[in-house]
Amino acid sequence: MERKTLTRHDDFSSVSCNNENANEHKHNCTANVYSDSKHNQCTVTTRSILRGRPGYHRLQCGSTRVHICLSLFKIQSTLSFRDQEMGPLSWYLKMLDVRPLYTKSISAGLIYAAADLTAQMMTMESWGSLNIIRTLRMSMFGLFFLGPAQHVWFNFLGRILPKRDMTTTFKKLVVGQIFYGPTCTAVFFIYNAFLQGESASEVGSRLRRDLVPTLTGGLMYWPVCDFFTYKIIPVHLQPLMNSSFSYLWTIYLTYMASNRGEHRSLKSTVFVQVDGIW
Repeated sequence: MERKTLTRHDDFSSVSCNNENANEHKHNCTANVYSDSKHNQCTVTTRSILRGRPGYHRLQCGSTRVHICLSLFKIQSTLSFRDQEMGPLSWYLKMLDVRPLYTKSISAGLIYAAADLTAQMMTMESWGSLNIIRTLRMSMFGLFFLGPAQHVWFNFLGRILPKRDMTTTFKKLVVGQIFYGPTCTAVFFIYNAFLQGESASEVGSRLRRDLVPTLTGGLMYWPVCDFFTYKIIPVHLQPLMNSSFSYLWTIYLTYMASNRGEHRSLKSTVFVQVDGIW
């Protein structure tokens, strides 16, 4: 059911609509419009979710299109969920739609911090041995590099290979293992080494020593995860799923290393993998 009211008093208009079917207005919205006839412009302040960002839009309620100031007006949108009953999941999905890059980056940062904390708690002897700096380092890697990289990569694959049939899924898997995984792994080693104070030559030695074994170490795990992600999961949720698989991989490697007594590796290296990072 659609409802539109428009009241006009000289150069001031108040517009409210409940437009459930329109593509651009999926929630209740209210707008106050001030029209300047001399300069042929007006400003609209609205509280709504417009599937976009502040900018120039046309206001449409049902089949009636309201043209103000030659059909152009500037919308200064303010997100508000106070008038809607939203659970955490609904709120998160909405933020993925409204602020995808920020949401994915923050999610990656939190998941990588949780993964590192879990890895440390599984092996540390006391709370005094908890390395907060290492956890912050991993969180920053997820927030500032891996989250944005996931956003760009999965959207890119979704555009050039939009189908989900078996052939397309395997193409995505192979491309990811060849390009995305090695690139993220190399960046992780360089990032971690420089923050630990290693020189450029030491970073090069680390890459030559650890890069290939790291990539081959996850060949029994990550292709399966990637296949599930590309085949089943929608594109906007694929970064979250990828980071979740990284969390599980961290727990597995920590458990195996703990059983073998390899505490040195756990103290010096963070076992977190995204298509090859661990």
